[in-house]
Amino acid sequence: MISPSIAIVGRSGDTHNYEAALHRLEVSCITTMNVQEAAQADRLLLPGGGDITPAFFGQTNHGSRNIDTELDILQLQALSLFMEQKKAVLGICKGLQIINVHLGGTITQDIQTADRHKWTGQDQRHRVWHDGLDHADFFYQLYGPGALVNSAHHQAIDRLGDGLYAVCRAGDGIIEGIAHRTLPVAAVQWHPERMMDEGGDRLLHYFACRFPTL
Repeated sequence: MISPSIAIVGRSGDTHNYEAALHRLEVSCITTMNVQEAAQADRLLLPGGGDITPAFFGQTNHGSRNIDTELDILQLQALSLFMEQKKAVLGICKGLQIINVHLGGTITQDIQTADRHKWTGQDQRHRVWHDGLDHADFFYQLYGPGALVNSAHHQAIDRLGDGLYAVCRAGDGIIEGIAHRTLPVAAVQWHPERMMDEGGDRLLHYFACRFPTL
């Protein structure tokens, strides 16, 4: 396996796709619910899953489902540790939203265009477009001005958290990728682990082997 190791903070029964994708790239990883164990790894992957507990971004529940508050707390704690140590972090789907909430951002609990994005028994597909003039961000380096991605979410970023900026958006304006301005933290709203032969491998390889650490 290629170093560095990656910690996936999640329930092991729900993370098989991420583990399989990283093993395919010959990248070592562990899946754990133990924050201190996760902190021993070089990089953190925050996987997709259900919705975040709305209280964590100052709202009552009006559309969130499949909430796992214990997991939310552990993921937020792990993210805090990795950011303090300036280690690389990648968020996927819910992981993107965890990063945003940790930095003071908010979530739209049920987006108006959910029918274009949500899980329908399978992933949907749509294009995302680079957002901005900075061609140094990870999205432009990997995909250029746009890419076809999969989609299985009904929530999305509303207000961006401190230090974050959008790197790509869907055609309806939904933020589909973010990066931090000064720390090695990035995230996407889609699932690269489920489209390895269609560009997902590029993102995961970049995170595991090329994503800068400070």
